[in-house]
Amino acid sequence: MPQPRVAHGGDKKFESPKNVRSTISRLFRYMLHYRGQLAIVFICIIISALAGVAGTYFIKPIINDYVVPLIGSQHPDMTGFLHLIMVLAGIYVLGIVCTYIYQRLMINISTGVLRQVRIEMYDHMMLLPLRYHDSTSTGQLMSRYSNDTDTLREMISQSVPQIINAVLTITGIFVMMLILSPLLTLLVLLMLAAMVFAAKKIGTRSGSYFIKQQRELGALNGYIEEMTAGVKVVKVFCHEKQAEKEFGEKNEQLFNAAKNAHTYANILMPVMGNLSYLNYALVAACGALLAIAGKLDLGSIGSFLQYTRSFSQPVANVSQQFNSILSALAGAERIFDLIDQPLEEDKGRVTLVNVREDGQGGFIETEEHTDIWAWKQYSDGCCEYTRLRGEVRFNDVSFSYVPEKEVLHHVSFYAKPGQKIALVGSTGAGKTTITNLLNRFYDIEQGSITYDGIDIRDINKRELRRSLAMVLQDTHLFTGTVRENIRYGRLSATDEEVEAAARLANADYFISHLPQGYDTVIGGDGANLSAGQRQLVAIARAAVADPPVLVLDEATSSIDTRTEALIEQGMDKLMEGRTVFVIAHRLSTVRNANAIMVMENGRIIERGDHDELLAQKGRYYQLYTGSFEME
Repeated sequence: MPQPRVAHGGDKKFESPKNVRSTISRLFRYMLHYRGQLAIVFICIIISALAGVAGTYFIKPIINDYVVPLIGSQHPDMTGFLHLIMVLAGIYVLGIVCTYIYQRLMINISTGVLRQVRIEMYDHMMLLPLRYHDSTSTGQLMSRYSNDTDTLREMISQSVPQIINAVLTITGIFVMMLILSPLLTLLVLLMLAAMVFAAKKIGTRSGSYFIKQQRELGALNGYIEEMTAGVKVVKVFCHEKQAEKEFGEKNEQLFNAAKNAHTYANILMPVMGNLSYLNYALVAACGALLAIAGKLDLGSIGSFLQYTRSFSQPVANVSQQFNSILSALAGAERIFDLIDQPLEEDKGRVTLVNVREDGQGGFIETEEHTDIWAWKQYSDGCCEYTRLRGEVRFNDVSFSYVPEKEVLHHVSFYAKPGQKIALVGSTGAGKTTITNLLNRFYDIEQGSITYDGIDIRDINKRELRRSLAMVLQDTHLFTGTVRENIRYGRLSATDEEVEAAARLANADYFISHLPQGYDTVIGGDGANLSAGQRQLVAIARAAVADPPVLVLDEATSSIDTRTEALIEQGMDKLMEGRTVFVIAHRLSTVRNANAIMVMENGRIIERGDHDELLAQKGRYYQLYTGSFEME
């Protein structure tokens, strides 16, 4: 059986962004699809930043040209002053409009980028090998779609434009401050160095805890998802207290990470604010001394003081956004790690097609659904068709899910066309592994598996799986109507074919008694159906697929003996003329198999039909008579 999954992602070592430059470059490539909007955004950010800088400079002429000269005047002429105020108002209105435009466009860009990222994540995830899904928890995957994409959205829509705006504002203010007073500018730079040092120390600690918070949140979400899905099992075994304890531990870990992250983040702004107040007071005092000495006019002092206040704010913004950017980049790396996972290798070129006979012993390919299937392959530039008969051979196959533990040991057997092959044995003997290899969910390391004489590694995986229909022990139904769930076996099936498949599986009776019959909507995993009813729908799904080969992995395990007897005749019709592999613990279901193979510890220890194996009085005899219980 596949190895157990990593639990909830909680054991993953804490990691910070590994390659910031590469991640940013990759994100920028997504954003380049919106290059026109980005150009408008950049222009609007420049105008918005410069509007704030220019507006502050107007304090100087207002004070020097109007306020000071008009002090004590009996009939002051306010025309020029009002004109200057109108110009100033126009500049600020322009800045507000540009700010609105770039923020609105960044929302559109960020949602568009995330839409594309989600599409790539999902499309890539569906093509990943089963080995990846077996080793990755659902919580880890869901965290990519929720937590990581959310932090990425905040970074693109808010952090990036705010940092660009802050950098431009800082640059513009610095230039204007140099023009107004180089001496006071030097004082501001000294205070700025102290502010940057404090921001770096606090921001680094905060950033590390924000990344840890994301990891712990993913672990907690994964645990909640797993416990919610298995709530019945928890209640049956009275493990509510244990589940609460484990939840409390994971919640406590998230609490500590979030507490530390937000503690340092919340400390940052007061520290930066107080340093900026100190800076403002020092500049005011020095400016007053320069004014008394006649080195600086009052208007310049007023503008410079406002620039000092404006200068510290964007510096604080950059420091604050630094944490969210680190968290977003770490999330982006996890997203790209999923997208970069190697896809399921498939070098197979043999495909499966519907054909009809041409009357001369050959085949003609057709798009119509016929009862004749053929393997299509090219040899020396010529197209050849080999009729699908359903002959399967395992030749000295060995396999392991992990290198240190071999699951199958030199397994060899064959299934002739139309035969029913049963695999029985204890849990973990390797029965399901054989069906996994037949479907190429995993590829073998030693030996070969042939299908109608063709090595299955030469058959396209999609086409190989299309030739097989599986009814699994763990039935999965999708949210939708019963008809849609049955049609999932073959999307082109008509309503009549869907209902015929249901009758074949003896599912028609209970379906017709549902509130809306075949159009009754069932929830995810068929929560409003019994276990037996879900299994009947799954069997009907396999029937409508009309495959050449069937794999029944404990297909009747959830069906009572009465229901099993009812569907036996339908199953016999379904299996007629097809090669069938049956995995069963209930040995009464395999008595009519052409060949029964008893497996133990990854080896076939007995083979034969029902009567032959009983006569041997070996392990099968013990299992059938109850003297040995299958675990």
